[in-house]
Amino acid sequence: MYTFLHKKFKLSLIKLLKKNERSLIAISGGQDSLCLVKLIHECFKKYKYKFEAIYIDHQWKKDSLKHSQHIVNIIHQIDIPISIYQIKDLVFSEAEARAIRYQILIQHALQNNFTNIITGHNQNDQTETLIQNLIRGSSLDGITGLTAKRKINYSLSIIRPLLNFNREEIGWFCRKFCLPIWSDTSNYNYKIQRNRLRYELLPYLQKYFNPNINKSINNFLYLSIRENEYIRENSIKLYIKSKHDQLVSLNLGIIKNQHYALQKRTLQMYFHYHFNKNIKTSSLEKIISIINQEKIPSLIIYSDNLIIQEQNGWLYTNFKNRINS
Repeated sequence: MYTFLHKKFKLSLIKLLKKNERSLIAISGGQDSLCLVKLIHECFKKYKYKFEAIYIDHQWKKDSLKHSQHIVNIIHQIDIPISIYQIKDLVFSEAEARAIRYQILIQHALQNNFTNIITGHNQNDQTETLIQNLIRGSSLDGITGLTAKRKINYSLSIIRPLLNFNREEIGWFCRKFCLPIWSDTSNYNYKIQRNRLRYELLPYLQKYFNPNINKSINNFLYLSIRENEYIRENSIKLYIKSKHDQLVSLNLGIIKNQHYALQKRTLQMYFHYHFNKNIKTSSLEKIISIINQEKIPSLIIYSDNLIIQEQNGWLYTNFKNRINS
């Protein structure tokens, strides 16, 4: 049976995929991943797309082995290969577990020449992630991180084709086709921040502040993502224009008097690409303050084991240990 969600999904994923690309589907056994797998199987089985599945077992529950077998049975029914990873060392931190999952997904994808990692994140996940990141004090980059397609490197992307589906639509789809959802009891553990946000804070905001809170937040995200893309593109242009052709250095005269947002991101790119460092905000603020002075003083800043200094209008950086040796 072909539903309106099949049509919406097909239009969404065709924009994100190219034929003959190898894509890795991250599944969990919950309603999002089962909906994702069924839609991929029914919408793309006649096309030249290559899919494989991957499941990561954190072994949090006593029935984790049965859960893995359940996943294998589902995937074998649609006749695609599956890889299963088991985490030997138990991790109960939500952030740490997520970091381990993504590390495994990316490593497996790169080792096996996949072009895409496909996840089942939906519109509600996007809303919850935005609120979580706002609470943590994230930047514009942080709150707009959950997008339909994000590049990991030149050869690998993360794709989220269900971001224009809400949880109610996905639940309806799973009931319609009697999909064998594995109920995860950890989803109802209120010690996990996301669960408390999902089952307490968002329903409260929906009831007392805005019945369409999810739609409103996603409209805000839509605009923020596009504005963030504009800032990022201009920051890349400024970085390319200001970097030295041969040395690890930036021309402060070019960066000077640019908008603060462009200055900050250009510096972040410089430290990330050359030193793989997310420099401290306090150090960035200090450098920007120096750049914007009428006469740039010769000054040395120590931050994150780096020596940052100005010389003849150029910003130079080196590792502290390398200088000392």
